[in-house]
Amino acid sequence: MEGVIVKALSGFYYVRSGDETVECRARGRFRLDGESPLVGDRVEISLDAQGRGRVDRILPRRNFFIRPAVANIDLLIAVASEAEPVTDPFLIDRVTTTAEHAGCALLICVNKSDASPSRRLRDIYAATPYKLIETSTVTGEGIAELAECIRGKVCAFSGNSGVGKSSILNALEPGLGLATGEISEKLGRGRHTTRHVEIFPVAGGFCADTPGFASFDVEQMPPIPKDELQHAFPEFAEYMGRCRFDDCAHMKEPGCAVREAVEAGRISPSRYESYKRLYEISARYKDWELKDKS
Repeated sequence: MEGVIVKALSGFYYVRSGDETVECRARGRFRLDGESPLVGDRVEISLDAQGRGRVDRILPRRNFFIRPAVANIDLLIAVASEAEPVTDPFLIDRVTTTAEHAGCALLICVNKSDASPSRRLRDIYAATPYKLIETSTVTGEGIAELAECIRGKVCAFSGNSGVGKSSILNALEPGLGLATGEISEKLGRGRHTTRHVEIFPVAGGFCADTPGFASFDVEQMPPIPKDELQHAFPEFAEYMGRCRFDDCAHMKEPGCAVREAVEAGRISPSRYESYKRLYEISARYKDWELKDKS
């Protein structure tokens, strides 16, 4: 039998095959091979004599992500907020570069638009090709537009805790009833209310609801090799062939067209700072270490 993993919880994998969902364990060899099934994986399963399911094989993936821990995603939606909790653009850029490197489409959703008039994030991403939608689950702003972007796709929502991922999914699909939590005034961030990864039918497509990463640790995500990182910033593309040196890293080299574009205001300084920060992280690793993490 073939199916798609729609939920992973406590070592069990729930596989949708046809009209039924089968609770499965994974074969032990996956642990030996260092590979784990992910929500979104297309898999082959079998049933034992007692009718218990087992994941036997993971079919080839189109892409996969560590955070969120999902596979075969058509659209990754980076959810952010200008209200409490205010999102650090670096968190968004870590998601955008991961999506670019994996060849996955990316959309930025700035939630809680009713609570803040700030245009900070809109201005930062104006020079990028990414679509940015402002939403509010209070007023309904942007929800219909977001639904159209999701229709017919398998999507994953990612963002720091408290930005309202579960609330957005509830607004997109009334009756879904995902648990949501209030913001902790003491901590200034959301409590972790999403305890597992699961794919839900939403707005004519499917979405994975995932734990937030308030304590986001870039070391837990595979760094992009430093020589490839520039390609994960699409607004750099028209300048990369104009640098004085062919192997320009766009860091401190003289005659760098990318840095000149930043100084001229054609590339966001915030995006460039994220590039430098990610480049420095990648530079700490040897090529073989990055291969082990991929």
